[in-house]
Amino acid sequence: MQDSNIKTAISPKRSEDYSEWYQQVVAQADLAENSPVRGCMVIKPWGYGIWELIQKDLDFRIKETGHVNAYFPLLIPLSFLEKEAAHVDGFAKECAVVTHHRLAVNSEGKLIPEGELEEPYVIRPTSETIIGAMYSKWVQSYRDLPILINQWANVMRWEMRTRLFLRTSEFLWQEGHTAHANKLEAELETQKMLDVYANFCEEILAMPVIKGEKPCWERFPGAVNTYSIEAMMQDKKGLQAGTSHFLGQNFAKASNIEFLNKEGVREHAWTTSWGVTTRLIGALVMTHSDDDGLVLPPRVAPSQIIILPIYRSDEERELVLNFCKNLEKDLKQINFSGEKLRVFRDDRDLRGGDKIWQWVKKGAPIRLEIGPRDVAANQVFMARRDLGVKEKQSLSCEEFINQVPHILKTMQDNLFKKAQEFLKLNTQSFSDLNNFESFFISQDKNNNSEIFGGFAEAYALDNPETENYLKALKITARCMPFTNNKNNESNEDFGVCIFTGKPGAKKMIFARAY
Repeated sequence: MQDSNIKTAISPKRSEDYSEWYQQVVAQADLAENSPVRGCMVIKPWGYGIWELIQKDLDFRIKETGHVNAYFPLLIPLSFLEKEAAHVDGFAKECAVVTHHRLAVNSEGKLIPEGELEEPYVIRPTSETIIGAMYSKWVQSYRDLPILINQWANVMRWEMRTRLFLRTSEFLWQEGHTAHANKLEAELETQKMLDVYANFCEEILAMPVIKGEKPCWERFPGAVNTYSIEAMMQDKKGLQAGTSHFLGQNFAKASNIEFLNKEGVREHAWTTSWGVTTRLIGALVMTHSDDDGLVLPPRVAPSQIIILPIYRSDEERELVLNFCKNLEKDLKQINFSGEKLRVFRDDRDLRGGDKIWQWVKKGAPIRLEIGPRDVAANQVFMARRDLGVKEKQSLSCEEFINQVPHILKTMQDNLFKKAQEFLKLNTQSFSDLNNFESFFISQDKNNNSEIFGGFAEAYALDNPETENYLKALKITARCMPFTNNKNNESNEDFGVCIFTGKPGAKKMIFARAY
């Protein structure tokens, strides 16, 4: 992190107040802001542009694995939720409920709800129950399986304490829901989609993740197994970046999803669900950004190259703008990572310095500052967002055009390596409880710093009692990591529980978390 005496674009710095730093990065990058609806946000064009790129790449990966998109209702009958007891218990306190179907004007001229519904509707907190109701109609025979459907939608879960992208009452996501004829096929589906998420995060967001299974008390309500990808933010807290759930036959029984198998015997289907949300944007911000603002990996930047014309007179303006327009046209013909470069020419009537700092704070990967001298020399003055703000270099237009795909790939790779090294540096293994507890105590004598701890690996029993030990430390169990993060093999390396001293414990990752 930067020297505390250096002036930066974002105040406070990460080391001074990490939570406020995050809010300021989001605001200064113009990603989103709070709306008049409590707990809900407005995602602004630059932020939504990031989400569109996330959608585009993930949608391709989802379809490549044989899934198709569909859309299901926003409103779910209350009785549907009641069918799955654990599901109801998990979401009951977060549900927004619709009880009336029209408005009327009262004697004081004010609008009031009127026409009470026979059955209330819940605004979807997730769609297992409504989709299950449809699958029960569509599935009659083993020949109707598997069903592999994904939905891009918004969901609503009431939140008391919100933070843009990380925790809002309404958020955007994709949710996959599949039904299968046998257990193994459903389990493989769950693992496959976890791999899709992990590969996406590492390849596109340049964000290293750890794959593993959630302990029993952290499972999705009604699931048999929940798997997740866990990322480390720069304050050393963990963030769940995606989940994939093996639902067994629980939801199939609740929704009556039955079929005749090959032997003519009627049985319940095996189902899965999996999803990621706009929370990924918050993770992106906290993985790469610095005290000058947002830092975006090139593959997820709405504009990868910003051209900034700089001039002082109308005569210079015409000369520089014509040069910039031709350069923009040439750059847009170049391929990077299988797509044409995304280039934006900023010819707004603003001071050059103001525009430069706006794009620094928005995290644009490459800025090209072009003035009359650059035009005369047929060159560009290039700045990379992954380097210091003042680190710039001149390149001939020919050099830059030839090198730009390599430059962007280098930036993408460097951001991943930097985050990967940070994760490795701040992950430790423990067998002694005192050392484990000390790891999660701030060493700041004034207790002002929010940056401490990290990921702690230790053996613990996979039962609800373990959670009681964690609450006192204000930490959570993130996952039971797979033995090999590349292969989804359950961790069969048992040890002694760090909390109880009992055998048969599994290796878990613990952290303070979002």
